[in-house]
Amino acid sequence: MSIADLSDPLRHGDDPPATPVRTPRKRMSKFELYGRRFLRNRGAVGGAVIFIVIVLFAVLGPLFQQYDHVELDFLALTQPPSAQHWFGTNGAGNDLYAQVVVGLQRSLMIALAVSIGTTILSALIGAGAAYFGGTFERGVLVVIHFLMVVPTFLILAMISNSAGGDWRIIAVIMIAINWFFPARVIWTLSLSLREREYISAARYMGVPGYKIVLRHMLPNIGSLLVINFTLGVVGAVQTETSLSFLGFGVKAPDVSLGSLIGSGSATITSAPWLFYFPAAALTLLTISMALIADGLRDALDPTSAAGGRA
Repeated sequence: MSIADLSDPLRHGDDPPATPVRTPRKRMSKFELYGRRFLRNRGAVGGAVIFIVIVLFAVLGPLFQQYDHVELDFLALTQPPSAQHWFGTNGAGNDLYAQVVVGLQRSLMIALAVSIGTTILSALIGAGAAYFGGTFERGVLVVIHFLMVVPTFLILAMISNSAGGDWRIIAVIMIAINWFFPARVIWTLSLSLREREYISAARYMGVPGYKIVLRHMLPNIGSLLVINFTLGVVGAVQTETSLSFLGFGVKAPDVSLGSLIGSGSATITSAPWLFYFPAAALTLLTISMALIADGLRDALDPTSAAGGRA
């Protein structure tokens, strides 16, 4: 028997060596892809962690407060942080910890309500104007361009001041005034969508226009709507803070971060804690939402290299 016969297992009836079978790789969904790209952004993950901590503080903070935000402690007027008053007190004896918790809750409620309302309103108006066109489109553009040259902040200040500081009315006014800029962007992007083949096919099949807008146009700009919502939270917080700081927003006995910063800025040298604690909460809130928006933009944009490869 030759050496070649011994080295060839097939000549002796042996089975050939088995080749490894590769299992097909499971296809990744788009949400898993977005999640992986988002988690690769350390800044975005840090912003999400900070935002979760802020929300938990606003939700669970009342469980640890010893005083109500309107309760007065006449034995502790303008006292620095202590074991009894963790964030100190103001000149009237209000516990600053309780006021920061309530102020953060109010600012978050206003920001979320305004951002949700603005996103929905701008999406419907912008995409609807692009699809239907004609008189409706021209009318929407006239209103948008008019609002872009009007000092909307002054109008917002005057109306909110006459509303008596009710945060619900302030939120509604902010929605009615702040929808036009994102609607202009959505209208621009929707102009190209209305000429796509699937839009034309749905139109020829007799699908109503509002269903085409809701089922076909808006889902294709969903990434933009998510980013607009996140940035809208930051813009709403800053607008509400500016109004309350100038005395046109939330008013006593209700409080917000803006009203606390406005009252604390007058005593920043004599009682700096009245300014620094609400200012720190506001800074962490805006920075976290800005980082989250930046991470979402990179995760949802397929051409962005910042999110890495899946």
